[in-house]
Amino acid sequence: MDKIDRKIINLLQKNARASLKELSKECFISSPAIAARINKLERNGIITGYHTSVNMEKINFHVKAFIQVQLEPRQKQEFYPYVQQIPNVIECNCVTGDYSEIMEVVFPSTTDLDNFINTIQQRFGKTSTQIVFSTSVDHRGVKLAPAQDTVSSEKE
Repeated sequence: MDKIDRKIINLLQKNARASLKELSKECFISSPAIAARINKLERNGIITGYHTSVNMEKINFHVKAFIQVQLEPRQKQEFYPYVQQIPNVIECNCVTGDYSEIMEVVFPSTTDLDNFINTIQQRFGKTSTQIVFSTSVDHRGVKLAPAQDTVSSEKE
């Protein structure tokens, strides 16, 4: 990746709906060149998708929480497919520490959250839950610093 690829990624992280024309103007290269670079970034698995950010409270999901789950290694085979099919689980990560999984979830009410936690505990075991009061930093991309143009980066 060179500095233009990094700039494209930064711009798309700010606004995934930016047009080729807008990106072209910011990067000082043609729209077809921008399109080719984006296609290459997608093919190489650097850009993995485009997402819409939604205000969950405005669609009646008023409770956001992080649920840690203590799993035995043998339980992962059942746990992963289970949480993947629960739309309220917006992210799930395997982590280090006393709990092996941490999920970010959203629910309309604490009653709905409680029902979900009860199901998790019955099927998989011990949990620890933190309900979010407020969010000071929403999900965001990582700003890439411009790369130094070198012989090796030009070959990428």
